[in-house]
Amino acid sequence: MEASAGLVAGSHNRNELVVIHGHEEPKPLKDLSGQVCEICGDEIGLTVDGDLFVACNECGFPVCRPCYEYERREGSQLCPQCRTRYKRLKGSPRVEGDEDEEDVDDIEHEFNIDDEQNKNKNIAEAMLHGKMSYGRGPEDDENAQYPPVIAGVRSRPVSGEFPISSYAHGDQMLASSLHKRVHPYPVSEPGSARWDEKKEGAWKERMDDWKMQQGNLGPDQADDSADPDMAMVDEARQPFSRKVPIASSKINPYRMVIVARLFILAIFLRYRILNPVHDAIGLWLTSIICEIWFAFSWILDQFPKWFPIDRETYLDRLSLRYEREGEPNMLSPVDIFVSTVDPMKEPPLVTANTVLSILAMDYPVDKISCYISDDGASMLTFEALSETAEFARKWVPFCKKFQIEPRAPEMYFSSKMDYLKDKVQPTFVKERRAMKREYEEFKVRINALVAKAMKVPQEGWIMQDGTPWPGNNTKDHPGMIQVFLGQSGGLDADGNELPRLVYVSREKRPGFQHHKKAGAMNALVRVSGVLTNAPFMLNLDCDHYLNNSKAAREAMCFLMDPQIGRKVCYVQFPQRFDGIDRNDRYANRNTVFFDINMKGLDGIQGPVYVGTGCVFRRQALYGYEPPKGPKRPKMVSCDCCPCFGRRKKLQKYAKHGVKGDVANTQGFDDDKELLMSQMNFEKKFGQSAIFVTSTLMVEGGVPPSSSPAALLKEAIHVISCGYEDKTEWGSE
Repeated sequence: MEASAGLVAGSHNRNELVVIHGHEEPKPLKDLSGQVCEICGDEIGLTVDGDLFVACNECGFPVCRPCYEYERREGSQLCPQCRTRYKRLKGSPRVEGDEDEEDVDDIEHEFNIDDEQNKNKNIAEAMLHGKMSYGRGPEDDENAQYPPVIAGVRSRPVSGEFPISSYAHGDQMLASSLHKRVHPYPVSEPGSARWDEKKEGAWKERMDDWKMQQGNLGPDQADDSADPDMAMVDEARQPFSRKVPIASSKINPYRMVIVARLFILAIFLRYRILNPVHDAIGLWLTSIICEIWFAFSWILDQFPKWFPIDRETYLDRLSLRYEREGEPNMLSPVDIFVSTVDPMKEPPLVTANTVLSILAMDYPVDKISCYISDDGASMLTFEALSETAEFARKWVPFCKKFQIEPRAPEMYFSSKMDYLKDKVQPTFVKERRAMKREYEEFKVRINALVAKAMKVPQEGWIMQDGTPWPGNNTKDHPGMIQVFLGQSGGLDADGNELPRLVYVSREKRPGFQHHKKAGAMNALVRVSGVLTNAPFMLNLDCDHYLNNSKAAREAMCFLMDPQIGRKVCYVQFPQRFDGIDRNDRYANRNTVFFDINMKGLDGIQGPVYVGTGCVFRRQALYGYEPPKGPKRPKMVSCDCCPCFGRRKKLQKYAKHGVKGDVANTQGFDDDKELLMSQMNFEKKFGQSAIFVTSTLMVEGGVPPSSSPAALLKEAIHVISCGYEDKTEWGSE
């Protein structure tokens, strides 16, 4: 997908299309998935008897043996899911607290004295097996449920490509270079004493003690524990975020007020009900119903405020896990949507500042794609975006070189702050003055475009090459796509690559329902699914810039967390407002909503979506269920010991000799289900093979056999006005 290759405009229904010339061979990427252990991602492995290793016999939470041993020896000795104390299993050394257990394994091996050298050798071999098997899970078989037309598709990411000589050797190289066996910290409850102790630095002392203990396990383990990077890697295996409860001194007085109001309300309602007004019984009954309804709604409003919480993220852990030095960056790509309609009501300079703050954000440039939806098909927005792309070549490297905050130039240059704070580069003052002058010249050019747009020519707008602007009629025009900055072009002043910047204006024709902003967002979802297909999407209004350049990393701390990330649907950011008086006399900051109600809802289940500033998981918007983890073996108690369980064996023989008939019937049902699902895909997502295929790629990426020109042609198709007909778009 080349930048500045020209505007692509066309209508799928009318068979009109201007195709951009320029093809690029896709670069393959091996899918790095298949982790099993919920703590470290290793294969759980088998026991000495050949059975699947089960650490917790109460809930069957999948944990590998090294993590189980480390949790019992150095951690809280509790299962992360059911919080039940781990029992000593066969072959596991004793730890403090095992003396109270009546264990069958303990009775059998209580007086067995093993040779110390053999014991050390067995332990070292077990740890070496865990090291070599890290990150090598079973092949992903999720595509088995999809139709054969689109099943088994290997995706290639649009960003972050790196060459792999062959798939056969690529697996071994990636598994050996990207992973190293480490021992995770115990999973403790947020806010507990153990967590606070770790935060204060006591975890380093525990790690040093653990390394000293490993010296008795043999030379292999001693060398591994003496690794100076072990502490950093262990830190990367911890959760990326935690809940921080509000201090009791702040929340308890408010709770007392709620209880007092509830008590007074109960007395008032009791008095009102027991003292009816017989002269106006109808009016009295109406007032009683209204008072009870308002009391009930007030109670519902107080429930979310009972348990407000804050959240704290650990960006260093995110970087340690997904941005290892000398290895490909493993952070997930993000598609960012900015919507605008009328440039006269939404000034282009404001939209330009939003776009510049996105392009300069602290995130890998090949992982960012910014899509601008112009629902008014305005040539002013198009030309202003072209000027923004040119100015971004200078602004983005300046922000990243000097760590500028905020990265919207208007807010940065107009804010009254000490801009020399923490700046040590001698050339900063000179380059800042030059950049401020560049921005002022950029503002003048934008103002000139606005002044020019005030007088619309009778024959309509004409582009620089003499072609009439396709959007002269805002209610009847073809779809338009322009890639300003992209993978094959758009380098900054220092010669570095810039994030993608794509202009999109969906097709509009008389007689079609376009659903305003919701329809524009649906069009952006489909276009991005065809061109980049990032697994996460961030939507912003044109006047909402990023005041934190690490906002995307903050969201990834929740969405890419190895423990809870798969269950997170979206991350909602609060809104902050500029240009408001210090006292906020008109409550324009919405402090009560964002800082009280939203935090209270987060303490119950999660905040509500407010329409902007939200990072979505793409698969959740498509209506897919969260990915299911590996099946846990069902545990049944045996008669000899109530503390242990065994796997429930499958029935080997079918009753009445109908095993073959049952298998044939099951196969027929599977074929029928595949056929029905293939028909449902087109009904749900529309008749675009490339887009339907992209919806099945959980980790994102585009089909490897598609050329940039073919993708742009398909993108014009999915933004056509009739694409949503006879589909679930706009109704679900």
